[in-house]
Amino acid sequence: MADSNVKVLGTWASPFVMRVRIALHLKSVGYEYVEENLLEAKSELLLKSNPVHKKVPVLIHGDKPVCESLIIVQYIDEVWTSAPSILPSDPYDRAESRFWAAYVNDKFFPALRRVLISTEEARKVAMAEILEGVVLLEEAFKKLSKGKAFFGGDNLGYVDLAVGSLLAWIKVIEKFTETEALSEAKTPSLAAWADCFSSHAAVKDVFPDVDKLVDFGMKLRAKFSKAATAAAATTTN
Repeated sequence: MADSNVKVLGTWASPFVMRVRIALHLKSVGYEYVEENLLEAKSELLLKSNPVHKKVPVLIHGDKPVCESLIIVQYIDEVWTSAPSILPSDPYDRAESRFWAAYVNDKFFPALRRVLISTEEARKVAMAEILEGVVLLEEAFKKLSKGKAFFGGDNLGYVDLAVGSLLAWIKVIEKFTETEALSEAKTPSLAAWADCFSSHAAVKDVFPDVDKLVDFGMKLRAKFSKAATAAAATTTN
């Protein structure tokens, strides 16, 4: 049942929105979900709620908007203190989780994005970064999970949400490039974790259909390609 005081502005294909929705599910917080069609126009509510970045996700709690997915996840963990905790209680473990979540946001996701929208040569470089990144995340998983099923141990945690929200897009990139990023041969721990994550009760209802996401990715690629062509024509004229 939706909580009248909690609203999420998002779009179905966004991994960042997925993080927020999973966090709310983990805390058993009901919410109203408002779908934004970002390929067309941004709603007045979105522009009003996030006037700086004008992006989803936005969590509106009462009349207070909270922006940026990882900040929202931390906010949810601090406001709804019921178990399970999303961030570790130990200060060092908490710092490690924040480090790897920042790595995913700052390094890994931009490489995924470049594979989707860049030129052929840039895509090859970005794919190499992704393959290097999954090896780093494999080692991080072994350290953070401490032999358990998730980065967060027995339960989904902060890094699980940061990385897991990208799994569907990783599958899209694999289809686009015909290159396997996650495999039992090279990243066995991550491959097993990915299955556990995708089937988790808090995740499966918001995990996007990969084929639908491939179609969406093709539209995004066409949109960016058209914009790049127009920009090049303006430069040469």
